[in-house]
Order: sequence, then structure tokens, then C-alpha cells
Amino acid sequence: MTQMFDQDPQPKPRAPWYSGLRNSFLTGIVVIAPVGLTVWLIWTVIGWVDGFVLPFVPDSYLPEALIKRVLGPETEVNIRGLGVIFFLFFTTLIGWLAKGLIGRSLIRYGETLVHRMPVVRSIYSGVKQIAETVFAQQERSFEKACMIQYPRRGIWAIGFISTVARGEVAERAGDGSQLISVFVPTTPNPTSGFLLFFPKSDIIELDMSIEDAAKLVISAGLVYPPSQLSDAADVVQVKDEKNKSAD
Repeated sequence: MTQMFDQDPQPKPRAPWYSGLRNSFLTGIVVIAPVGLTVWLIWTVIGWVDGFVLPFVPDSYLPEALIKRVLGPETEVNIRGLGVIFFLFFTTLIGWLAKGLIGRSLIRYGETLVHRMPVVRSIYSGVKQIAETVFAQQERSFEKACMIQYPRRGIWAIGFISTVARGEVAERAGDGSQLISVFVPTTPNPTSGFLLFFPKSDIIELDMSIEDAAKLVISAGLVYPPSQLSDAADVVQVKDEKNKSAD
């Protein structure tokens, strides 16, 4: 009779001595990279605005000139961000004037002149449309995040409710149900996607915000809103308790 003995488990290979340093370095990159890139981007944009705006500001109004008058001509001071301040002040002033009667009249007169120029009017119209879409149309932003079955039944996609369909689109539908325009973004670039029209009954509105839904799309389903996760866990726990009590 042969007696079987358990063989000793093979020891795991020891990790190289530099693996800890490598993991620490990668962790540091994950922490530092977002902060560093954010600071660098902001610093670069501020410098670009300064370089573009400050040449239009008279030298006598620059703070460097005032500081040299007080502390002496040998004082060298480079105050970054002044161009941004001048830009914000000038843009706000122009916007305030444009809301008035005189400002609107001047804008209409200027646009009339621009529309008479063949090449300039095309550039101006395109830039104006983009600016109004991005900055001035806040009341037309997405209303809520939703779930719709797309591209076929049984497959769900995240969408953003735009508006209620009107005009020819609503009339040509023909079934009498209210149509809702839904923008279905693509992953990981949510700026592109599909404009689809769904009956209101086929749309499930979500409690998550537009920002949380955008994060969910951009992360390809890896980043869920914490509050929604906890709510889902509570629902599952309640269902389990009901099942146990029923048994």
C-alpha cells in the first residue's frame, strides 16, 4: 500500500527589489499628472491671453509702469494674468452695452455691413453661430439624462433629453404620440453622437445629473455616481430581505 503525501507548495517567486519603487513611481504619476497638467494648461492660457491683450493696453495703464514710478525705473515686475483681467473687464463691458438699445442698434447696423461682404459674412455667421451655441444658449441646454433602447430593443443606451419635437418633425411622425429629441453620445468622445426622436413612453428619465451621466459615458461605464450606487445597493438589499421573509 502506497501512502500519498501532499507535496509542498512551490514558493512564489519573489518580486524584484525595484517593483516597490516602480509602483510608487506610477502612483506618483497618477497623482501628479492631473494636477501638473491642469496648472500648466491654466498657466499657458493665461500667458497666451496676456500676450494677445496687453499690446492693446496703453503703457501708462499697465501696473508695471505704475510700480516703476513708485519703486523706481530699475524695478522689474512681471505680473501674469493682467491680460485676463483686462479681457474679462472689456468683454463684460461690451456685453453690458450690447444689452441696451443703443448697443443693439449698433450691432444690427454692423451686421448689415458685414452681410454685404461675400467672404466675411460666411466667416462671421459661422463664428457667431458657434459662439451663441456654446455661450449664449444656456436656456437650451440638455434637460435631463435618460435611458433609451438603442440601437435595438433590449440594448440600453445613455442619452440626454433635448426638447420636445416641434414643427414638421412632430407632424410627420403621424402616430399622434409626443416625440422627444434625445442626443445619444458616443464613448469616449461625448461631443459626437446621434440625434434621435423617441416617443415619450419609451424614455426612462434618470435621477443622475447631466454631469454624472457625461462622466459615465466618457469613462465607458467605469465611473458611476456614488449616490446612485448606494441607492442601487439599498434596493438590492431590500429585495433580498423581502425574498428571505417570503421564504
